[in-house]
Amino acid sequence: MTKPPVLILGARSDIGKAVAHRFASLGHPIQLAARNAADLEADKIDMELRHAVSVTLHDFDALATKDHEAFVAALPQLPQVAVCAVGLMGQQAENERDIQAACRVMRSNFEGPASILAVLANSFEAQGSGTLVGISSVAGERGRATNYVYGAAKAGFTAFLSGLRNRLSKRGVHVVTVLPGFVATQMTEGMDLPAKLTAEPGEVADAIVRAVERKTDVIYVRPVWRVIMMVIRCIPERMFKGMKI
Repeated sequence: MTKPPVLILGARSDIGKAVAHRFASLGHPIQLAARNAADLEADKIDMELRHAVSVTLHDFDALATKDHEAFVAALPQLPQVAVCAVGLMGQQAENERDIQAACRVMRSNFEGPASILAVLANSFEAQGSGTLVGISSVAGERGRATNYVYGAAKAGFTAFLSGLRNRLSKRGVHVVTVLPGFVATQMTEGMDLPAKLTAEPGEVADAIVRAVERKTDVIYVRPVWRVIMMVIRCIPERMFKGMKI
């Protein structure tokens, strides 16, 4: 039996590639979507040879929201699973000085991902099935001085995914919110990350596949993050504003 395709949005990212390989290993055809998608030709060939599945490349710009409906309409087949791995951390210091840089971070982590998932949600709702996966962040659970621009955008995306899940819960469409915590990727390269709290891209991919199969709503890739963020959320604001975390 032929398995349905899986769409990876932000397929150039380390997490996007890991998720694509994980679904391909299960026999799913893969649709890789990214800016300048032709640059992913080597990844396409590798995936096809390694997993014996069909892989297609699709140009996609998360910030070109006016083109998102046309992008979905042009897909060779509507996917059964769509994973949004689009994101941009940026530098907090730069975001404070350069408002345009801050806006790009906010649009890349909230507006763009929310827009494309909203379009896909309507298509999935019309067919009465499908799973949408949004990769958000624990950074969105409380604003911290060290990354509040990125965190604010992720907070918005988390809220969007929650509302979308609520809306589609009786329409046959499942929505997964992924909160990875630290992940060892190109985006975090050079950062001093604690090993026990840092996942590998493959670990994130495995967690996503399990969540899709089990219809889990919200996942912390490493469960310890659920406890950490619960504690952080409970710190009184008077104390929290004087902390450096």
